[in-house]
Amino acid sequence: MELVLQRAYFKEGTNGTLFRSGLFLCHTIELPWKNNKRNISCIPEGEYQIEPRFSKRFKHHLILKAVKDRSYILFHPANDALKDLEGCIAPVTYLSGIGKGIYSKNAMQKLLSLVYQAKDRKEIILLTIKSQNYEHSRTL
Repeated sequence: MELVLQRAYFKEGTNGTLFRSGLFLCHTIELPWKNNKRNISCIPEGEYQIEPRFSKRFKHHLILKAVKDRSYILFHPANDALKDLEGCIAPVTYLSGIGKGIYSKNAMQKLLSLVYQAKDRKEIILLTIKSQNYEHSRTL
């Protein structure tokens, strides 16, 4: 299964839209781009493998594998990137501002359901992150 995250970058945060097979899945919020600096920046654009994960803090969530110079980059619920994220990606149902959204837990459940179905089919889950503003792409 391939997921595509199209980002729009702003000074205050990064807003995105997540697609599966070209169909809208949910929105996302992230920290602003600050050169991939740990805990204060979103991660670089590129392709990442996703795996389901469980922790006491976030319960069922997702982890991105092999993120350059970073570790424990997760998909987990959050409604305010600057307050709730340290480099992770939060799915949200609706965007309510730059780096802000609402009904994150609902969007997370929808995403988890699709990922677990793909895992049951023994599929590899890939996430491609790219800029929706091609002239402002943040590639390495």
